[in-house]
Amino acid sequence: MKKQVIMIMGLILLLSACAPSFNKEEEVKTEDADNNTETAIIPNYKISDDYYKVVVPFKASKARGLVVNNLNTRYDIAEFETGLMRVAQNAFDPENYYFQEGQYIESSQISKWLEKKSGKNEGLNPSKESDPNYLAHILEHDYLVKTDDKSLKLGGVSIGLALNSVYSYKDKDGAIKKINIDTTKLEKEGKKLAEELIKRIRSVEGLEKVPVIISLFEQKDSSSVVPGNFLAYSKVGEGSTKLGDWEELNEKYVLFPDSKSEYKEDADAFSYLKLDIEEYFPNFNGVVGRAFYVNNKLQDLNIEIPIQFYGEAEAVGFTQFVAGKIMEYFPPNDQYSVQVSITSVYGPEALIVRDVEEDEPYIHIYQ
Repeated sequence: MKKQVIMIMGLILLLSACAPSFNKEEEVKTEDADNNTETAIIPNYKISDDYYKVVVPFKASKARGLVVNNLNTRYDIAEFETGLMRVAQNAFDPENYYFQEGQYIESSQISKWLEKKSGKNEGLNPSKESDPNYLAHILEHDYLVKTDDKSLKLGGVSIGLALNSVYSYKDKDGAIKKINIDTTKLEKEGKKLAEELIKRIRSVEGLEKVPVIISLFEQKDSSSVVPGNFLAYSKVGEGSTKLGDWEELNEKYVLFPDSKSEYKEDADAFSYLKLDIEEYFPNFNGVVGRAFYVNNKLQDLNIEIPIQFYGEAEAVGFTQFVAGKIMEYFPPNDQYSVQVSITSVYGPEALIVRDVEEDEPYIHIYQ
């Protein structure tokens, strides 16, 4: 055994001598929102071309924690934050911009903007309790660019407006009332809010002239098991308070199984997968899929399979079975990826990833 370890370590050292290095990091100077100069590091490696490099050391948002309090579900929180980065790529190329959490708009300022209008306060939501609060949260993301003297400066800001599709309030008798807000109405109100908000953003120190992209996100009801989606975005030029043309976003999350789904081919494939798993484990029926569509084309499918195993061999065999079925019903192509998470009461058991254009799935068994 010791000989094997020595041989493996020797091989690693030999290969590392001729392998490309991913440890090179670029040291730069950066100026924070308070005009203090600091040293920062740009990592040499990023996950993929779809992600931004994140400047190190990590700086928490000035409004950290608010998103958890203001959005309804963990699904909305995740999609609002990651989706905002995806939409930002329409204005800020990941090849030239570096990500940093919002450093300019204070938490207290956002809270004031989210209030209902009353007297001379700064609230952006309607004054009457029975009128729906359209605006649920405001999220700031900063994008830095490198200058000729190897410094980083703020090159752009992405602002996300989370909007309520359902508004709950108490009537005079203390009963909980719910108002469902039509998407068309919500988008119209969101665009009005964006017009007012860009004027306020220009009054924030450090954001007077920087290019801005503003996005509208429709969050779901608190009972939803799929996240909301982005509706539209607008770009604002350097130093301007005028919104550009709105670009509509045709994005949607769908929960499988769904016999009424408009995406019948994908829904049928998922149903066949579910049936095969139920035949493998006759008393099991807990397969759930969350599909993400852009312009009515499947981009990503996340499948969750919670199950109880009675041994390691059983878990391995089941994982292999599922991986084969994934390749059968969702074969390799250049359109979408599939991720399968197999869990038990003890936590994660296995992960299967069928990535875009990959002929074989990646399989990991948790030990």
